[in-house]
Amino acid sequence: MNKTLYVLVVFLLITTLFSCSKEAGDGGNSTIYGKIVTYDYNAEFTQLKGIYPGADEDVYIIYGDDHSYTQRVRSNYEGIYEFKYLRTGEYTVYVYSKDSTLLMPSGIYPVLSKVIIEHNKQSVEVEDMKIFR
Repeated sequence: MNKTLYVLVVFLLITTLFSCSKEAGDGGNSTIYGKIVTYDYNAEFTQLKGIYPGADEDVYIIYGDDHSYTQRVRSNYEGIYEFKYLRTGEYTVYVYSKDSTLLMPSGIYPVLSKVIIEHNKQSVEVEDMKIFR
C-alpha cells in the first residue's frame, strides 16, 4: 500500500511541475490594446502639419522572448488596436514610424512598448504610441 501511495505522490508532483507554467502567447483570456497617434510633418521634419489618429497602421506583437513578431493587427479608423486571447507573460508591441532624425538608412524605426500581463482576464492598455508620417 505504501509503495502505491509513493508512486502516486511522485506522479502528481511531476505532473504539477511540468504543467504549471505556460509561455506567453495565444490561448488565454487577457487583452492588450492601445492607440496609435500620428504626427504628420513635412519631408524635412521642420513643420508639423497635423496630429491625428494612426488609422490603418500595422501593429505587431512579440510573445515572450520570441525573435520575430507572432501576430499582426491593423489599427482602426481611430488608431485603436487590440490583441486578444493572451496568456499571462511578457510581450513587446511595436509599430513602425518614419525616422524624424533623418539618420536611419531605412528611413523608419520601430516604436516599442513592453507589456506584462500578470493575471487572467486582464486588459492592459499600452501608452499611446506616437509615430511620424
